[in-house]
Amino acid sequence: MMNLEELAEKVGSTLAGHGWMLVAAESCTGGWVAQKVTDIAGSSAWFDRGFVTYSNESKQDMLGVPEQLLRSHGAVSEPVVLAMLAGALNKSRAQVGVAISGIAGPGGGTPDKPVGTVWFAWGIRGGRTRSGVEHFSGDRRAVRERAVAQALLGILDLVHESVQEKR
Repeated sequence: MMNLEELAEKVGSTLAGHGWMLVAAESCTGGWVAQKVTDIAGSSAWFDRGFVTYSNESKQDMLGVPEQLLRSHGAVSEPVVLAMLAGALNKSRAQVGVAISGIAGPGGGTPDKPVGTVWFAWGIRGGRTRSGVEHFSGDRRAVRERAVAQALLGILDLVHESVQEKR
C-alpha cells in the first residue's frame, strides 16, 4: 500500500484532473485527512474544507446530524457517517466528500463495537454514495492512520467508479 503522502497526492491529482473539490468530515481521525491533503502544495485548488466533529454536539451543530440518529445508533454507525457526509457536502462547495467515525482506543469499545471499529461514508454530490465499516488492529495511532489511508483509498475508488459510469 502507498504511504499517506502518496495517497494524498494521488487523491489531489485525481480530483484536480476532474475539476472537483473535496470536503472531509472527521471524528476519530481528528483532522488527519485534512492535514494530509493540505500538506500538498496547491491543494487549495481541490480541497474545500474539513470539519472536525469529535463530539456528538459538534456533529449536530456543524453537520446537522440528527440527535435521534446519534441516540439510536451511536456516533460510530452507518446512519451517522452518512448524515455526516450529507452535512459536509451541504455545507461546502465540494463535489466529493468523505466522513469518518470510529473507536480508536485504547478505551471506548464495546462487544458490538470493539476498539478499531471505524465507519466510513464517501459520496459525490448528486451521485453515488457508499459506506463501509473496517475493524483495524493496533494502538490508537495505528487505528487512526489506517483509517486515514482507507478514507483516501475510498475517495480514489469512488471517483474512479463515477468516471467509469459516465463513459
